[in-house]
Amino acid sequence: MNHPSSSFGAYESIRIFAPGFYFAALLMSYLWAGSWTLIPPLRLEGLPLLFVFLAVAMIAGLTLYAKESTKRRKAFLENQPSLWLKNKARAISDLASLEDAEARRLYFYILNNHMPPVFHEKIFFFGTIYHIMIQIRRTSFWFALLSAATFAFGISTGSSLPDLRAMTVFTIVVWFIYSLNVRYNKADRKMQENYQDQIYWLEMNEDIVESILRKRYSGSVGGLS
Repeated sequence: MNHPSSSFGAYESIRIFAPGFYFAALLMSYLWAGSWTLIPPLRLEGLPLLFVFLAVAMIAGLTLYAKESTKRRKAFLENQPSLWLKNKARAISDLASLEDAEARRLYFYILNNHMPPVFHEKIFFFGTIYHIMIQIRRTSFWFALLSAATFAFGISTGSSLPDLRAMTVFTIVVWFIYSLNVRYNKADRKMQENYQDQIYWLEMNEDIVESILRKRYSGSVGGLS
């Protein structure tokens, strides 16, 4: 019984630290690349530098985690199992329709009490991968723009190409990471495959689903009377 909760905590921690670590690594690399000509050098080393790095990683990770912008993407919102439950309730003539929030609560009830444990692991794992990959893509994009703008500013202020070689390499590498993340985008596809697996289970266990829907309807009617 403790396995799902321990897995949840581990996966959520990874969702915080991995994007935060990546942001901090890019930030430190950007400051180092610009310190040759454009940006005052970061005069930290040893334990102070490690402390700053970990603090930036933690703050960035928590900030990205709190925004939850990945959940507004099309790949996350489309074909959710809760939508299937909503349509299923609508197809049964003697049942009241489900609101979005209620459909999500019912979905989590079925997930936690009826679906096999393997679905929990897949949800935690692919949800974590989806979150991390999207955050890496977005962080790479903004740092790529920032470094390109810094490079252009350096050229406009008279810096030579040899002086900007570190920023040039950094810009190319970050754009390359971003392009790979876009070109080989498995995060969105895996999220949709995960949804389809859950929907298939619901379709194969429609008797259980209908029983739960009727139980929910009877309970709501009883509560109103």
